[in-house]
Amino acid sequence: QVQVVESGGGLVQAGGSLRLSCAASGSDGSHNAMGWYRQFPGKKRELVARISSGGTTDYADSAQGRFTISREANKNTMYLQMNGLKPDDTAVYYCVLGSGAYYYNLDFGSWGQGTQVTVSS
Repeated sequence: QVQVVESGGGLVQAGGSLRLSCAASGSDGSHNAMGWYRQFPGKKRELVARISSGGTTDYADSAQGRFTISREANKNTMYLQMNGLKPDDTAVYYCVLGSGAYYYNLDFGSWGQGTQVTVSS
């Protein structure tokens, strides 16, 4: 059974940085797409950034230029470096390991429990 665990969330002041980590176990997901999503209270989960098995990346407009997604080669480990954080970035951040190599595989992936990111003004 695949297990996905996020870490690195916390409280930070506006303008600060955080680095989220995601580790997946129970499956050789090194050839699978991975992604970061976030959820605001009362809202649907939304994409932050995603990375294909080949390393191609894609960002939401809100993350472009401030966040960087990366993964360790041949490992089920992924990161999200978040710089220039704003209070509007306050949310629960989720990691997903896709069921295959491509972005659409994230829709059928395995999700972590989420990590809270809180940005104070």
